[in-house]
Amino acid sequence: MNSEYRSRKRYSKVEGAPATMMNADMDAVEAENQVELEEKTRLINQVLELQHTLEDLSARVDAVKEENLKLKSENQVLGQYIENLMSASSVFQTTDTKSKRK
Repeated sequence: MNSEYRSRKRYSKVEGAPATMMNADMDAVEAENQVELEEKTRLINQVLELQHTLEDLSARVDAVKEENLKLKSENQVLGQYIENLMSASSVFQTTDTKSKRK
C-alpha cells in the first residue's frame, strides 16, 4: 500500500504542474481578451464620437447652404433694385455723343 500511495502521490505531482501552467496560460489569455475588449470599446466610442461630429458638421453645412441661398436671393433683389434706380435717374443715363455734336 505504501508503494501504491507513493505512486499516486507522484502521479498527482506530475498532473499538478501542467494544471498550474494551464491556469497561468488561461490567466494570460483572459488578460489578453480583457485588453482586446478594452481596445474594442475604446474604438467603438471613438467611432461614435466621430459619427456625432460628422452629424454636427453635416447640419452646419446644411445651415450654411441655406444661409447662402438666402443671401444670393437678397443680392439679386438688391441688384435689381439698384439697376432700376440707375435707369430711372438722369445721372446714370447713357449719353449719346453723336447727337451732342450735331
